[in-house]
This record gives sequence, C-alpha cells and structure tokens, in this order.
Amino acid sequence: MILQAYFLFISGAEIGFILFIILLVFGADKVPEIARGLGKAMRQVKDATNDIKSEITKSAEKQGIDIDITKDVRKEIDKVKEEVDEITGPIKRKF
Repeated sequence: MILQAYFLFISGAEIGFILFIILLVFGADKVPEIARGLGKAMRQVKDATNDIKSEITKSAEKQGIDIDITKDVRKEIDKVKEEVDEITGPIKRKF
C-alpha cells in the first residue's frame, strides 16, 4: 500500500511560487528575519504548552489522580476489537 502525505493539498511548484512571491514582497534581506521571528514564536508556543502540560501533570499527581488513561483506553479498544472479531469472524474472506 502506497501512502502519500499531502500538506494542505499544495504541490512543490505551488510552494516554490509562494516563496517567490514572499521574496518579491519582503525582499531578500527581510525574509531571514521573518523566518527567525516565526521560529522564535513557534518555540515560545511549544515551550508554553509543555509548561502547561507539566503543571497539569504535577497537580494531578499531587491530588492522587491517575493521569495514565492510555491503559484504560487501550483496554476498551481491545475489547471492541475482540467483539468486532467475534462478529466478523465467520464473515471474513481470504484474499
């Protein structure tokens, strides 16, 4: 099975054209500054979300709340898979 990743349904040529227009509008000297500023902003957002996640985790652990819900979710998913296999077992075809 071949999987293709689509990034907003934009091809390489369209991305190149957009970058060319950005270069024309802002100029070659401003583009690195803009990219640097965007990179810093993205890093600040990522750091802020990580801080929020860690604070929530710490407070949940302090209150004695089980934060590892993946076990419960995995158990429910496995249960549903077993039920589906029981229903579709005799119906499945061999390819």
